[in-house]
Amino acid sequence: MQKENQIESKIRILLMVTGILLIGLCVSFLRIAGFGVDPFSGMNLAISGFIGWSFGNWQLVINIVLLIIVFFTVRHCIGLGTIINMVFVGYIADFICFLVNDIAQIHITMPLRIIALILGQFMASMGVALYMTADMGVAPYDAVAIIIEKATKGKIPFHIARVSSDITVVMIGVLFCIIGKNSVWSIVGIGTIINACCNGPMIQFFKEKVIKHLIRQK
Repeated sequence: MQKENQIESKIRILLMVTGILLIGLCVSFLRIAGFGVDPFSGMNLAISGFIGWSFGNWQLVINIVLLIIVFFTVRHCIGLGTIINMVFVGYIADFICFLVNDIAQIHITMPLRIIALILGQFMASMGVALYMTADMGVAPYDAVAIIIEKATKGKIPFHIARVSSDITVVMIGVLFCIIGKNSVWSIVGIGTIINACCNGPMIQFFKEKVIKHLIRQK
């Protein structure tokens, strides 16, 4: 029994770490693609640009604020994965963009942008589904949809709540771009729309139809 528990713990840690790595890669791929980033990153890029902070530093601050809200509403969502996610995702994205743009100085052609967009969307949904399935805590922003679902007693299911919260943060990001007189298209584009509309349903699909099935097979 103890050996089985150790194996289960290792699998959960692997799912959590892999999921968070995919989310960090997702944000960097969407930024590199230039078709708009995921809604939460878009809001944070707009606000960090407005106040003159790095993306990673601002994302950490907003995650701490959300973490406090999560603590008083859905405390069971907090775990090791929560802390690792809120600290490292922004910095992983900054580091990958630094490698691609400043070190390797890769010329991003249109085909590469399209590939980066597709991979970014896939990694976004799969990454969230992986670490949510690991059940070692979820990112503060991902817990927002859970809070909405709980507050409405299930009348607004997770995937609908996720789409609603994504649309809200997109609007906040656009507002800060306009106030700061920055290009809205730097954060909002077809990639943002695809992410906002598809992320919730795709997360649900990967959780229920792919990841849990693979775990049961294991």
